[in-house]
Formats: sequence, structure tokens, C-alpha cells
Amino acid sequence: MPRSLATTQIPAAEILAVGSELLTPFRLDTNSLYLTAELNRLGIAVRRKTIAGDELENLTEALRSACSRSPLVIVCGGLGPTADDRTREAAAAALGLRLRRQPELESQLRAWFARRDAPMPEANLRQAELLAGAAALPNRRGTAPGQWLERDGCILVLLPGVPAELEAMFADAVRPRLVPYAGVAWRHEVLLLADLPESQADALAAPLYTAEPEVETTILAARPGEIELHLRARGAAAAPGGALERLQDRLAAALGERLAAGQASLEAAVIQLLRRHGETLAVAESCTGGLLSARLTSVPGASQVFLGGAVAYSNLAKRSLLQVSAASLETHGAVSAAVALELAHGARRRFGADWSLAITGIAGPEGGTPEKPVGLVFLACAAPQGEPQVVERRFQGGRERVRAYAAAVALNLLRLRLARGERARQEAAPAARVEL
Repeated sequence: MPRSLATTQIPAAEILAVGSELLTPFRLDTNSLYLTAELNRLGIAVRRKTIAGDELENLTEALRSACSRSPLVIVCGGLGPTADDRTREAAAAALGLRLRRQPELESQLRAWFARRDAPMPEANLRQAELLAGAAALPNRRGTAPGQWLERDGCILVLLPGVPAELEAMFADAVRPRLVPYAGVAWRHEVLLLADLPESQADALAAPLYTAEPEVETTILAARPGEIELHLRARGAAAAPGGALERLQDRLAAALGERLAAGQASLEAAVIQLLRRHGETLAVAESCTGGLLSARLTSVPGASQVFLGGAVAYSNLAKRSLLQVSAASLETHGAVSAAVALELAHGARRRFGADWSLAITGIAGPEGGTPEKPVGLVFLACAAPQGEPQVVERRFQGGRERVRAYAAAVALNLLRLRLARGERARQEAAPAARVEL
């Protein structure tokens, strides 16, 4: 006898993204990310995601398998009016149901086109067809209605693939219907590590997170030079003082300054530290070509502390814009510690900044020599007080990977200098007097 979901909590769901274009390198499936976040807020974990092309046979089999194993299946895409939009037909075949044209939906479609003073193609009438027993989900941003069907212990939800339409439909019609099936919401925390290989990060973290099995832990190489530790828990483990917070505290103690505490990105950490102390920053870039400046200016409020940057790509630009000496360029070459330091000092003077960062290197694929191979990068940091710092690194990979690593390591170099300075000021501050 088919079980009813009327009073059953949904422990897990799966998502089926439809569209042959998603199986090419030209289109990303962003809908699944949105749906996963929304389902997690409802306490529903996503245990499987599948991408299926538009072929009817393959799509039918994917739907049949999903509905047989999962209490909630959300399908996005394939509800348009064209011949390759086959989600409705595949769902009907997978579940052994008929599609029926709904006069009310047809009227709504014709009214939608009439309001825009446009003729309605006959092909759009396919969007007025519902699975037998399904409820239509209104689409306030397009012509394709969604569908909600409960059958044999599975809820099947069909949503359009256009992100704006899908998100509005989920908010309007799907989330309210899922609330009775919601579980305990997940708590999700992300810890950002910088300039640390993924294997080394795991070696440091694994003894700690394996001791807290109630917390789901994932280590991700977020982008070159940055690692993310994702911690997820719910129930007692997610409560204040629970397993998740205990694990966070232990990881913070073990990882120390490698951890960009409380920040989603290195650039956000740098901007926050600069703002906290009313200090400013300028940059000089050669091989990164503005990538470092782009990362900094992506942070809201960066204009309060980031004064500007110079992309000094040629030797002439290095000399004329940032006063790098001809002697240093001749003696040491553009890719050298000496030139990196002069670039940093030049940027600091040019913009009147407290701090500066400079990057010069060989991103490749050409330009390397045995003495200075592709991937060699020099990074410099000049400070309002104290000695400037220069770092030599040799990055592996292609041109974009070298550039991305260089920008990340430069940001982390400054983050560490700022954080250490902040700690030193705190330790030097006199203790507050206690009146007796």
C-alpha cells in the first residue's frame, strides 16, 4: 500500500537538473546550488544531484529512478514550449500517468501574451498540460507553470529552468508546501585557510573533526591559495556550546594564524583589518595585471581604505609610474626581489598609502629561463613602520593558476602583517585600572 507523506518528515531529497546544455562546458547548473541552500534551511538534506540531457528515454529513466528512491525529487528545466522541452512527457512516462491540458492554464497563457500585445505560438499550449493528479504552481515571471505531485510516497516537483522563474516559484509555492515536512535546520559554518596545501590542511584538521562525528566536515580547495573547511550540524550538535562550536574552537586553536577567522575571503579579511585601524592600501601589479585590485574592490566598503593600484606591466611603466630604478631593472631584472620592493615603495609613495603590496613574476607559458622559470613570483609588502617584506614563491600550473596564486598569497602576506600588528598593539596596551 503506498505510504502517505501527509505527516512524514522528509529526511533527504534529490535534485534533477534537465538540459543538454548543462552537459557542455558552456552552461553551469546554478539552480541546484540555490535549491540545496533552501532545502537545508528547511532541515532537508540533499543526498543526490543528477544532470540529464533532453533525450526522452534517458530523462524518463532518470525520473523513474529518482522517484523510486527519494521522498522528494525536484526537477528544474525542460518545461518550455519547444520540442526539446520533454520533462512533462518524461515524468508522465516514468510514473505511468497521462498529461491533460487544463483550460484554466490555457486561459492564463493566452492572457499573458495578450498583456504583451503578442501572438501566442501554438507550441506554448504544451505548457498548459499537467500530470494527472498534479497541482499547478504559478509562475509570476514566465509562461511555464510548475507542478507538484504526491504519489507512492514521493513528492515530485517540476520547476522551470530559468533561475529567476525557479527562485520566485520556489519562494511563492514550493517552500510553503514543504514547511509541514521540514526537519531540523542545518547550521553551516565555513573556515577559510590561506596558503596551505589541501593535504596539509587535512592532516592538521582530521584528528579534530574525526573526534566529532556529529559534525559533517568537508575540505574544499576553494580557489588557488585558499582552502575552505565546511562544518555542518543540526540538533544538539548545532546548538550553542555543542559539537560544532567545540570543533570550531579546537580548529581555531590548532590552525592559528593560518585561519582567516570569520571571513569569507582573504580580501574581506584585509579590508576589515585596514578599516578597523583607519589605515590605507595601494598596490602595484605586473604579472597579475589588475587581478589583485579586482579582488580588493569586490569587497563592499573597500573604497574607505583601498586608494588605488598601478598595473606596471612594462619596464617603462615601472620606471615612469612607480620610480623603479633603471639600475635595478638592468642588474636584477623585472622579476626580482629588488624590483618587487621598489614597486611596493613606489605604490606607497604614489598613492600616499599606509600599506602597499607589489607583485612581479613570470606567469607563462613563455618567458621562463633556467634561472627564472615560469611560475617564479616575487611579492613585496611595505608598511607604515618596520621593515618591508619580500617573498619569493614558485607556483605550479598554467598562466591563470600562477596569477591567481600570486594574488592570494599577496593578500595573505598583508593579512598576516596586519593581524600580527593588531595582536602586538593589544599586548602592549596597558591593563585597565581597577578602582578599589
